[in-house]
Amino acid sequence: MAFDFFAGAPSLHVRRGALGLAAAAALAMSGCAVQPRVPTTTNASTSLATQTSRAYHGRFAVQYNDQNGAQRNAYGNFDWQETGDTVTLQLRNPLGQTMAIVTSSPSLATLELPNRQPLNAENVSGLMQNALGFALPVEGLRYWLQSSAAPTSRAQTTLDPEANNGRPKEIRQDGWTIDYLAYADAPATGVKRVNLTRNEPPLDIKLVLDQ
Repeated sequence: MAFDFFAGAPSLHVRRGALGLAAAAALAMSGCAVQPRVPTTTNASTSLATQTSRAYHGRFAVQYNDQNGAQRNAYGNFDWQETGDTVTLQLRNPLGQTMAIVTSSPSLATLELPNRQPLNAENVSGLMQNALGFALPVEGLRYWLQSSAAPTSRAQTTLDPEANNGRPKEIRQDGWTIDYLAYADAPATGVKRVNLTRNEPPLDIKLVLDQ
């Protein structure tokens, strides 16, 4: 089933057994939401935090297969706050209620769901996969949203032939294909629309950055 959240996405289909999607359903009925919080940094990362601070706001749509192989869709809005080595990602449903807050740092990953105790793990991808049914590539996105390959592994970059500033059209890295569909119009800069796809396990992520 194809989906396009730019033209108005279909209703989110949920499976009762999936923990993260059940949390989203509970939000829709109760109106409860996780309160956003500001990420913290350790003393060791303070100097780096002063060098790197980025924030993005936008919309997301995710197409993935659940544990039974059935295709599922999730969509909504997101806020990304990056301070040094710490990334805090808030996922919200179309009504503006927070579905989950993911915090990733070099030493710990934390996932907060509505009306539940926070979940902790060393790996943010495994934490999201177990709780939500899909995992966003947070570590790679730190670089891909800057239209750059991550320095941690080999990558294949295809430049945009219609641009004269050397910006990428596509990056292939760590099993992901990152397609840059649109960049912001001058005088603004940065990525506007980007699609991320992975074949195994199947995952399709569409992002629109509003700011």
